Amino acid sequence: MPRTFAYVRVSTVGQTTENQIQEIEAAGFQVEPRRVVTETISGSTSIAQRRGFARLMDRLEAGDVLIVTKLDRLGRDAMDVSTTVKMLGAMGVKVYCLALGGADLTSSSSTMTMQVLNAVAQFERDLLIERTQSGLRRA
Repeated sequence: MPRTFAYVRVSTVGQTTENQIQEIEAAGFQVEPRRVVTETISGSTSIAQRRGFARLMDRLEAGDVLIVTKLDRLGRDAMDVSTTVKMLGAMGVKVYCLALGGADLTSSSSTMTMQVLNAVAQFERDLLIERTQSGLRRA
């Protein structure tokens, strides 16, 4: 029987992961509290630099399931997220994203969908940075 893990992340100390945990439960996933990995770190921080995710990677085995509520919980860099999902798939871990209808991101069709959404998210992030820098220069 596969083990189910959840990765829930917020960017700042003032935020809580409780909504993400409730979303996962409402979707019908039963995740034991010891298998919920909670992290407070910016989504722009690469997955390789996240201590919580590193500990999660050490625990995952072939046949396990990893659940995230949204793709951006894994990260905001399209290449980083894509590489991580591919690595998990190669390990035999299925990655489900609730915001994508609970799709397994390691499947062929979901990989394509994820890449498109990642590209859009990366584009939006880059535009935000450009606007912020432009505003700072004007100021």
